[in-house]
Amino acid sequence: MSKTRYQPREDLYFAIIGDRDTVTGFLLTGMGNSVLKSNSNFLVVDQKTSQEEVEQTFHRLTNDENIAIIIINQTIANTIRHLIDSYEKTIPTVIEIPSKNKKFDFSTDYIMGKLQKMLKKKK
Repeated sequence: MSKTRYQPREDLYFAIIGDRDTVTGFLLTGMGNSVLKSNSNFLVVDQKTSQEEVEQTFHRLTNDENIAIIIINQTIANTIRHLIDSYEKTIPTVIEIPSKNKKFDFSTDYIMGKLQKMLKKKK
């Protein structure tokens, strides 16, 4: 994890990468921010969404200084696990949530993995 100190700001956004139902639910709470499709803070992933589009969106969101938290369905996170596992920044934080059709697998969760690494270092 990054050693840089976080400077609090009030103008940060959430981002979401998920299936249609998950993204719609979060957008209904008012977290959507979309000026243009290429600049939105969400991606609806379905059968037509390419792996490349998911990866590009993840890169774009993790490099956006206006994003504080990225929420991603675990099923989708598993398709870009190589990117998530190598992601080292604290902000934006990547949070995996259960997918609607699959049970949550704690063994592959990004945050649980980081916690386990931190606990092993302290021993």
